[in-house]
Amino acid sequence: MKMYVGNLAWGVTTDKLKEIFSEYGEVDDAIVMMDRDTGRSRGFGFVTMGDSDAQKAIEGLDGQDFDGRPLRVNEARPHERSSRGGGGGGGGGGGNRW
Repeated sequence: MKMYVGNLAWGVTTDKLKEIFSEYGEVDDAIVMMDRDTGRSRGFGFVTMGDSDAQKAIEGLDGQDFDGRPLRVNEARPHERSSRGGGGGGGGGGGNRW
């Protein structure tokens, strides 16, 4: 199961994220998402574990304080671009019509 982990403190590394979740079982994969322009953490990541271990981790870590911030841990859901309503916002260039 892939889990979303949000509200991470800026200093949390991928290794630290893996360490936190390994207390609940074997971690198959862990990553803290980084901003490609600044190289800083984006404050969230993903962890993949077996279903039963993941469920234990969700129950044990969701809402728990870590580095001064309450973690948000839940099952990751697929990103749906279509839910954003698609394309741009019109814009214009027609000047003032009034």
